[in-house]
Amino acid sequence: MQEVRFIKKVKRLLKRANIPKRLHHFGPKKYEFWQHAFALFVKQTCKLSYRRVVRLLKDLGFDVPSYSALCKMNKRAVKIIEQLFYTTCAFAQVDVASIDATGISRTNPSWYYVKRIDRKKPVKQALKLTYVIDTKRKKILALRCRAHARHDTKDVKYLLKRMSTTPKILVADKGYDAEVVHELAHEQGIITMIPSRKNTRKGFYRKKMKKYWRTRTYHRREISESLFGATKQKYGASVSSKIIQTQKSDSYCRAMLHNLSLHK
Repeated sequence: MQEVRFIKKVKRLLKRANIPKRLHHFGPKKYEFWQHAFALFVKQTCKLSYRRVVRLLKDLGFDVPSYSALCKMNKRAVKIIEQLFYTTCAFAQVDVASIDATGISRTNPSWYYVKRIDRKKPVKQALKLTYVIDTKRKKILALRCRAHARHDTKDVKYLLKRMSTTPKILVADKGYDAEVVHELAHEQGIITMIPSRKNTRKGFYRKKMKKYWRTRTYHRREISESLFGATKQKYGASVSSKIIQTQKSDSYCRAMLHNLSLHK
């Protein structure tokens, strides 16, 4: 029953996003897109490779594409998976939203291996993920994935532009305290509750937003930290994909699965 229910949820999600049954116009019409999406969702949930997830689903009696077809679809359908993700976070109203960033390892070595090769730092630079979270529903409203580290304030405009609903209040830590961020939020009618950095006193919009400061509302930001821990425990703290396209696809897929798990 749980498998049938999950498949129905996937098909309903594809219908809401107006995704066609098949993404290709030519070639054999053997598999529909929901079969690709279903296999990719199971791959992320169970932390499996392409080969293992195909073998598992076929042993359970599901008709799924080959592992190579799944790999190509995961790389080619990044925009579609992003569209599916934003379908799961369309709300009429958002009161308090929190923005924060975390890192995801691009390798998964054991501590024994790291010790044996005499390294004190990670083998590769971490993947940076920035989330905007609805602190009431505990859902991810927007996401940005970066291969290289950039300042936190660089992603605010990108994320606010892609949100389906403009929040009333935006809370964040000191890393997002910049006059540009306060000005951008003010233009969109958003109240920012961001503590000022040390020795920072200038800024017209920064001073304007201080009038609305409320400590209790600001501490809603801590929900972002708990959500980071929850998603890493469920889907892993590393990604096994090698290129940025599939790393983005995996990140959107995990965020979408988190939002779907909160649907009653």
